[in-house]
Amino acid sequence: MAEKSLMSTYSRLPVAFSRGEGAWLWDSDGKRYLDAVAGVAVCSLGHAHPAIAKTLAQQASRLIHTSNLYQIPLQEELGQALIDRTTMARCFFGNSGAEANEAAIKLARLYGHQKGIEKPHIVVMEQSFHGRTLATLSATGNRKIQAGFEPLVSGFLRVPFDDIAAVNQVAASRQDVVAVLVEPVQGEGGVRIPGADYLTQLRGICDRRGWLLMLDEIQTGMCRTGQWFAWQHENVRPDVMTLAKALGNGVPVGACLARGDAAEVLVPGSHGSTYGGNPLACASALTTIEIMSQQQLELSAEAIGKQLARGFQQALGDNPGVVDIRERGAMIGLELDRPCGELVTQALQQGLLINVTAGNVVRLLPPLIMDTQQVNQVIETLVPLITGFLTE
Repeated sequence: MAEKSLMSTYSRLPVAFSRGEGAWLWDSDGKRYLDAVAGVAVCSLGHAHPAIAKTLAQQASRLIHTSNLYQIPLQEELGQALIDRTTMARCFFGNSGAEANEAAIKLARLYGHQKGIEKPHIVVMEQSFHGRTLATLSATGNRKIQAGFEPLVSGFLRVPFDDIAAVNQVAASRQDVVAVLVEPVQGEGGVRIPGADYLTQLRGICDRRGWLLMLDEIQTGMCRTGQWFAWQHENVRPDVMTLAKALGNGVPVGACLARGDAAEVLVPGSHGSTYGGNPLACASALTTIEIMSQQQLELSAEAIGKQLARGFQQALGDNPGVVDIRERGAMIGLELDRPCGELVTQALQQGLLINVTAGNVVRLLPPLIMDTQQVNQVIETLVPLITGFLTE
């Protein structure tokens, strides 16, 4: 089908999928593909999960949308479920990760103004990704996706990722900082994992300075890293946390959670969303949380990641073209010494869906329901492709 009716915002692969089941997808010609991307960390329960499908059908037959002019019991239930899981205090619901981060940015600015800071600034990281709205684009540390959209939104101070000294330097020289916004693991930046005490040290700086520690858990949250939330690896609780992607297992829903003073900043009229937290999205998210809890998918993510990392290390660890093999739960980054985007098409031809980010990093974000045989198939398909690519 021609794409002439669509704006040219994507360089799409030459495949269209007609159905899915678990970790598998089938294209319109009936060919089967093993999905090691999961809709970019969205479909953690796999495709066409029967419980999700049942929930959506039942909820759609009752009520899809009313708007936030009225009480939404399912939204209140979802908020409580997330509070129980995170020990945060309050939630705001939108439709995406970008909207969740927009809410966090607005919250931080209002927090600063309430403290008498005329032009509040937020510390953000190089090579980060927070979304494509104008504010989240400005917070993102990727010049390529910012180019052409100037003037960008001001109020962001950029420092290198995993560099506490740089944050301390900002703290010593600025009086207008109100928050730090950071991904616990940089996903789009190439599955970049910081030092073991990075979040702990950021928490200390924020506590001493009265800043908000705001964690973008849009990609890392919901069991992806081997914990329900990546901050739990260091037990560093944020003041503000954003979620989306896997929260609804494919149904658009995003959340901004806050605690302490940050939870009291937004009041009626200060922020809102027409669709955010509608009954359909909340029902899907509640079922997703229930399944993840019952199946302890944080443990599955840890096991999948270890199996993948071990297999790649054994097969590729001595290859001079492989710069690094990074793993945090079911987030895998294979950094090569050259751009490797063509591997995506090569893998597609072999019936495997992968992703390349940051130009030279093969990124895997498999469904958390992948079994051992499927994980081995990912390794057995991808290793010869990478080996052949590096010997060309």
